[in-house]
Amino acid sequence: MSVAASDLTGTELLSTARGTACRMLTYGPADGPPLVFLHSAAGILGDDRFLTALGAAGYRVVAPELPGYGPSTGEELLEDMLDFTLHGWDVVDALGIDRPILVGHSMGGMIAAEMAAICPSRPAAVVLVAPNGLWDDDQPITDLFALLPFQFPQVLFADVEAGTALLTGGVDFDDTAALTEFFIGNARRLGTAGKILFPIPNRRLSKRLYRVSAPTLLAWGSEDAYIPPSYAPHWQALLPAAALVSIDGSGHMVPYERPAELAAAIVEFLG
Repeated sequence: MSVAASDLTGTELLSTARGTACRMLTYGPADGPPLVFLHSAAGILGDDRFLTALGAAGYRVVAPELPGYGPSTGEELLEDMLDFTLHGWDVVDALGIDRPILVGHSMGGMIAAEMAAICPSRPAAVVLVAPNGLWDDDQPITDLFALLPFQFPQVLFADVEAGTALLTGGVDFDDTAALTEFFIGNARRLGTAGKILFPIPNRRLSKRLYRVSAPTLLAWGSEDAYIPPSYAPHWQALLPAAALVSIDGSGHMVPYERPAELAAAIVEFLG
């Protein structure tokens, strides 16, 4: 189904049974197969080409912002991995979706995998894009919480200049008020993410992945410097059946660096 660009996006606040309120970005036709996108620790950035492409392919795409991100509230109610996992299903339930396609990137991939493990019969399919959640002592994941702000683009993007522009969102660093708002928002985001990623993103997910029964796709940027592509075989070994696609020319932020290629890989996988 073809959808006009002007019809692809919308935003609303959604309240869950637990008392969180999440901003929802929506794309695609309301009657399309439901696809829920779970974002990374960086949040939902200003470039939505990836989500737009999935909506244009006919999926009903819903991208909830976690509490602690943007106008979403209730982050004090999320304390550990189980809270984040149940929050994900609370959002799906509040949306009235029975069997969603779960697409998670980085931290969102970790949450999506936990959701699929705790409720294996519910996801129609699972897509994990360079997910957090496993740990390899020989290839330790970069500690995001030890980085200075200017170092984030170097770790997350293959194209550092483009990544810097995207992460800062066009903030004028000569504007003191805008700069203050940026750093407060960044601290709030990292405060939420730190509950499951600090000091290392290992919450024993490896013990539960055998429960994931939905068709699963792993996608990795070939130049990922944050979670090396060497993690992909570890995921494949723990998941009952997972396909793998490598996205050339991308760092960790695949939905932003190679949105068309990633969307095409997912559409092909979902058939």
